[in-house]
Amino acid sequence: MFNQFTMIRKVLRRENIMYDLLNFKNMVSELGVELDDAGYEKFLRYYELLVKWNEVMNLTAITEYDEVVVKHFVDSLSIARVLKPGQGAGISAFGSKESGKNDADSKKSESEDAGLFWGGSGGISLIDIGTGAGFPGIPLKIAFPELEVTLLDSLNKRVGFLSEVIGKLGLKGITALHGRAEDFAKKGQLRESFDLCVSRAVANLSTLSEYCLPYVKIGGKFIAYKSEKTAEEVSAAENALDKLGGKVEKCDEFKLPGTDLYRTLVVISKEKETPGKYPRKAGTPSREPL
Repeated sequence: MFNQFTMIRKVLRRENIMYDLLNFKNMVSELGVELDDAGYEKFLRYYELLVKWNEVMNLTAITEYDEVVVKHFVDSLSIARVLKPGQGAGISAFGSKESGKNDADSKKSESEDAGLFWGGSGGISLIDIGTGAGFPGIPLKIAFPELEVTLLDSLNKRVGFLSEVIGKLGLKGITALHGRAEDFAKKGQLRESFDLCVSRAVANLSTLSEYCLPYVKIGGKFIAYKSEKTAEEVSAAENALDKLGGKVEKCDEFKLPGTDLYRTLVVISKEKETPGKYPRKAGTPSREPL
C-alpha cells in the first residue's frame, strides 16, 4: 500500500525544503499528541499556503520550514500539556459530556490533569481570538478534528487566507470570521458561547482577558499563550479577572520540545458571568487595562 508519509518526504525534497519530518513527529509526540500521515500532510500543505500568501501580504515574519514547525505548529499544539484528549465519551470539565463517574471520581480526575478533556462525538467548541495566520486554531483543528473551531480576526485579507486553508485542507467544523473581538462579544452575537477560548495575540493578560473571557461559557476556560514567564503579568491581572468573572487555575511554564524557547500557558477558568459592559469600546482595553 502506498505510504503517505513517503509521499510527504518526496514533496519536501521536490520543494527543496531540507527538514526531517521525523523531528516534527518527535516534538509532537513529546507533547502527547498523535498525528497520522494525513495529519502531517495537512501541516505541510498549510505551510505551503502560508509561504505562498506571505509573498503578497504580511502573515508572519517566520517562513523557514523548521522555524514554522517549532514556533507556530508545535507551539500551537503545546496546549495539549493542559488539555488532555479523552477516549470515547471522555470526561469534560465543561459539562458537555457525561462520564458516568460519581462526583468524587470526577473531581479527582479533574485535579490530576487540569480538569480539561475532550473526545467522543460531541466535540468542544473553541474560539481563537486574533488568530492572524490561524495559530493556534488551525493546528488544533488538524490534530483534534472533533473540536468545533471558530477563528476570529480583524483583517479581512487574513480571513481570506484562512478560508483558503480551510478549503484546501478539507477541514470541517471550522469557520473563519472577520471582525473585532469587542463586536462579536456583544449580546446576541457569540457572547458566552464557547467551552474554550484561546489566543496567542500579543497583549498583556488584563487586556487579553477583557477581549476573550466574554466569549467563554460559565465553567469553560480561556487559555492564553505567553512567550515568557508571566508571574508579574498574572499578578497584575488579578483585578481584571475578578471583574470579568475569571480566575487563574494554572500557569504551565515549559520549554518547547527540543529547544530553549520558554513558553507559558495561562489557564483561566470562567466562574461567573462577565458584566455586559465588557469588553469596552475598541482600543480602551489596551490603553486603560482594568
